[in-house]
Amino acid sequence: MARAKTDNELTIGALVLGSLLTLIFTAANVFLGLKVGLTFSTSIPAAVISMVVLKALGRSGILQNNIVQTVASAAGTLGSIIFVLPGLIMVGWWADFPFWQSFLICATGGLLGVMFSIPLRRALVTGSDLPFPEGCAAAEVLKIGSDDDAGSAGVEESRAGLTALLTGSAVSTLYALLSAMRLTAAEAFAWFRIGPAATGIDFGLSFALMGVGHLVGLSVGAAMLLGLFIGFGAATPLLTALHGAAGPAADVAQGVWSHEVRFIGAGVIGVAALWTLAKLILPIAKGLREAAASSKARKGPGGAALPIEERDMPVAFVGAISAALIVPIVGLLAHFAQGGPLAPIAWPLAIGGTLYIYVGAIIVASVCGYMAGLIGASNSPLSGVGILAILGAAILLAVAVAPFVPAAASAHMIAFALFATAIIFSAATIANDNLQDLKTGQLVGATPWKQQVALMVGVIAGALTIPPVLNLLARAYGFGEMSALHPHPLPAPQALLISALAKGVLSHDLDWSLIGIGGLIGFALIALDGWLGRTGRLRLPPLGVGIGIYLPMSATLPVIIGAFLGHWWEKKNPSPAAQRIGVLMASGLIVGESLFGVILAIPISITLNPMPLAVVGDGFATIAMIGGAILFAALLAFSYRRATRLGAAII
Repeated sequence: MARAKTDNELTIGALVLGSLLTLIFTAANVFLGLKVGLTFSTSIPAAVISMVVLKALGRSGILQNNIVQTVASAAGTLGSIIFVLPGLIMVGWWADFPFWQSFLICATGGLLGVMFSIPLRRALVTGSDLPFPEGCAAAEVLKIGSDDDAGSAGVEESRAGLTALLTGSAVSTLYALLSAMRLTAAEAFAWFRIGPAATGIDFGLSFALMGVGHLVGLSVGAAMLLGLFIGFGAATPLLTALHGAAGPAADVAQGVWSHEVRFIGAGVIGVAALWTLAKLILPIAKGLREAAASSKARKGPGGAALPIEERDMPVAFVGAISAALIVPIVGLLAHFAQGGPLAPIAWPLAIGGTLYIYVGAIIVASVCGYMAGLIGASNSPLSGVGILAILGAAILLAVAVAPFVPAAASAHMIAFALFATAIIFSAATIANDNLQDLKTGQLVGATPWKQQVALMVGVIAGALTIPPVLNLLARAYGFGEMSALHPHPLPAPQALLISALAKGVLSHDLDWSLIGIGGLIGFALIALDGWLGRTGRLRLPPLGVGIGIYLPMSATLPVIIGAFLGHWWEKKNPSPAAQRIGVLMASGLIVGESLFGVILAIPISITLNPMPLAVVGDGFATIAMIGGAILFAALLAFSYRRATRLGAAII
């Protein structure tokens, strides 16, 4: 899409608005990721908000709106650091998240992700036929909402989209507030025994999780349903029957699931994530060869006459920034290593760790950039990247360091492995998003180097947001295991798995038998999914099945229902415009509840009362559950009817 060189693009207003949206969406994604192990793409909601806000200020333009969504998209990706960073609290090394260390982990890793993915743009974005589904979808939204491309119809769709986003946010915030007041229940459940076996039904009354289900789609929802059946329909009742434990059905079933069944799910997740990565090895190798060929062509005759839409950040700048980042990374690793038994070898560890990080970041930038182009940033198996990175770090420490340090240094090595992996993972998350944004830019005629600057701004804004939000959530809710202080912790499933793998390699205290059973199930699921694909049936992604086993039923069941409901609604509303409205409504359901969860953490952390807004006691619980389920269904129906009307109005 050609455009004049004088068009406004990288403006202060666009950067400021994008940074503000980054703060909001990062907080929402951190909460959601810790709650259910999934994050949502923020590009389209950010683009819609940008179009409306900048239009109201008289500064609207497709290129500025693209810069806003580019900055804000860092929220959907850098927020995924919660897949690793909470592990440092889970293994007991950190009591909280030190601001500067946490900020530098996110910022240095994120900036490396931007730098190392820039050389891949010409091959993977402009020189390949990769679909880049989310990048193309964001470009369509930007074009429709642009005065130049769609006129008043585009403006009306933008307004309808913002209305849908705000409606979803208001509905989910209202219900979350009523739940915090205990006037409605947060879950509807019934645990029971069948002979000696114990199991049950536990439905989280969460609009955010329903919105996630709408976004992930039918295939992932069906896979999670299969995982739920394996976990709570088969494994939990079987193991509770074998144990013959006495006590309430809820306690017995949840205890067996927490200490045994979820590790089967971890095995499924590990095998599925690594298999997904393995399938991409050949396409990635091809993409890298194309990148090398494109780089060579750019240096040849005519390379200086590239149109403005093909101009990346100069190679000298990329190299200088990449080299400059060595200093804070070495200092960061040395400071961390000096805080325990590894102090005598802190500097050698820091230098070796930095080398591992740079090699790892270069690899994951290529892998994640290609995965994002092939299957979309939201569907990329980032957990597989994290598993590979932590296993690599732990094995290197076990071989090269463990024989030369006292046994007491084991805990410090586990923490150091997590710390280094977190930096690599930050690079992976941003590389997973960078090329998606550059695809959007290519389709709307943006300047690549200006988008790359915008992504760097988004990385810094997100890195500033993540540490205080994590500290707030850690103090208010806790992560992983239930305790007297934190009776309703955020599960943080990936962080729990990755920290367990680090401990398993370096401390040899992990029960690998259950994970091995899960691995065997994972291989069977891979075969099943392959057969379904060959026969043209609905796919069941093994990673989705693993998540269905690994997460508590209260978190997975609403995602499943949301996926089936969203699929039914899209069949009833097949127009692309209506379906975009549905995506924005679902995004609003996520944003409203997630932001309320972050805000609620403030009074919880101050008072240390898990229910600071409660206005009724335990005696109201039954009424709250029945009445809450009815109200939940009514508000859900209202949200979808509203989305239907908004979609019909713009067709």
